[in-house]
Amino acid sequence: MSEESNISRWELKGDTLNFSSRVWELRTRRYFHPKKAIEEDFYYIHSPDWVVVIGRTKEGDILLVRQFRWGIDDFSWELPGGIIDPGENPIEAGLREFREETGFEAQSGRLIGSCQPNPAMLNNVCHFVFADEVIPLDSGPQWDAHEEMEIVKFSEAKLKQWVQSSKIGHSLALAGLLFYQFQIRD
Repeated sequence: MSEESNISRWELKGDTLNFSSRVWELRTRRYFHPKKAIEEDFYYIHSPDWVVVIGRTKEGDILLVRQFRWGIDDFSWELPGGIIDPGENPIEAGLREFREETGFEAQSGRLIGSCQPNPAMLNNVCHFVFADEVIPLDSGPQWDAHEEMEIVKFSEAKLKQWVQSSKIGHSLALAGLLFYQFQIRD
């Protein structure tokens, strides 16, 4: 694939905050297309970067969480994760989120991939951390006020079956499992 392209990059003319919440901002960017000579507003969500953790026990099981999600008005099976705090690196954030959400701890983790969750409307990056030989803590999970989760260990065979039958529908969980398959399992 050639580095040169015949498509034009839109020129950014302005960026305005429309709404701010605890975890994201709705913003408007005004862009101009140099060849078509059109100028339009486009909306996007500005969010901090995220981290998702693939935590594997000594027995080889992967921990998943099930929690209620307001966007789909239903429960979702996911890999643990969350927002990277200012000044945190993805591995530190991943191990912290994993500990808080599951009550399990890992001595270390490693970055196995990153992706753009939805570049059409989000400007952040999601990082994927692998944590091996995770162990339960006596203190258990430490959820924030809006969290309540079911924590389940999945064998790789069951996990594969659930992915194939679409029982796991969270796109970032699926992306994390893909990185796990290519970076750890191969």
